[in-house]
Amino acid sequence: MALVTTAEVCDANPQLIVSGELRALQPVFQIYGRRQVFSGPVVTLKVFEDNVLIRGFLEEKGNGRVLVVDGGGSLRCAILGGNPVVQAQNNGWAGIVVNGCVRDVDEINSCDIGVRALASHPVKANKKGVGEKHVPVAFAGTRIWDGEYLYADTDGILISKTELAV
Repeated sequence: MALVTTAEVCDANPQLIVSGELRALQPVFQIYGRRQVFSGPVVTLKVFEDNVLIRGFLEEKGNGRVLVVDGGGSLRCAILGGNPVVQAQNNGWAGIVVNGCVRDVDEINSCDIGVRALASHPVKANKKGVGEKHVPVAFAGTRIWDGEYLYADTDGILISKTELAV
């Protein structure tokens, strides 16, 4: 999404918004990481106050994908920290969107990757390995499916059923 903003994508595709093929997440996310603009195919994960599966995904090659994590909106602990984000950057992930909290913000902000989360929190997550991979997740006003496309910039986050020619 080199020079096209999410606002321009919305302006150019009103029919996709009406049909639900293009959806904007509600503006509830804080911006972290050095990459403010990112996009890619979505990989979904559903966890609650547990980061084992998140770490497992980010240890894999990202190939420009975006990990979308439904953390249940928990504000009681951070499910993503600096070490996994460094690993994600090194493994070629384009970004991570977390419906939950992050920690190690200074370390995350030094990484060349896009991260969105609800807030930061100093308490670490559990390590039980409980969660669901590649399942539809619903937060910030929309449902997101594995394999859809995510486009993020400083105006917001869009989800598209198909890859957009931008």
